[in-house]
Amino acid sequence: RWWIERLRRTFELVDLTRVDHFRGFAAFWAIPEGSLDARDGRWLPGPGDAMFRAAERQLGALPVIAEDLGVITPDVEALRDELGLPGMAVLLWAFNRPANNPHRLENHREHQVVYTTTHDTDTLRGHFPRRNRRRLLELALSSRAALCMIPAQDVLGLGSEARMNRPGKSSGNWSWRLEQGQLTAELAEELRASTGAASRLP
Repeated sequence: RWWIERLRRTFELVDLTRVDHFRGFAAFWAIPEGSLDARDGRWLPGPGDAMFRAAERQLGALPVIAEDLGVITPDVEALRDELGLPGMAVLLWAFNRPANNPHRLENHREHQVVYTTTHDTDTLRGHFPRRNRRRLLELALSSRAALCMIPAQDVLGLGSEARMNRPGKSSGNWSWRLEQGQLTAELAEELRASTGAASRLP
């Protein structure tokens, strides 16, 4: 019930949401109570599709993205596909990796969402300080993925100082804020032009 009410409230506020750590619905790493080392844990089966099916009965079709990053095994992919949920690709991870890297543009799927970066990664400028910001955004927009998400930090071309989260660190996270006036008319026009060139305008 908690999940359903949380989703219900979320859908009152947004058109689309992402379920982070989706892989936990297939299997999760369980650490015994009192253990001081995560290596003491083991994989246990997750609840599968039960929560999603219950939510569908109450709320109808679920506008949800499955965060399928990290340790992704065939059972996670099967659950995602069984539920018909789009997964993720991240442009930041598309370079200098093997040909079968799922984040490379040629390996993107239509039923997917491409992100330039995520809340857990550095910004594009922080990671690629010498690369052309607009060209990187246009690469993401050129993906065959149905949706393209570009965080405000990447639109603005901000560096590591604007990073949202640093996994494993307990302080300094989630403090960046978009200030009034940062998104200028010039930036909006540039983004519209790039979006139009990629045939992504409504």
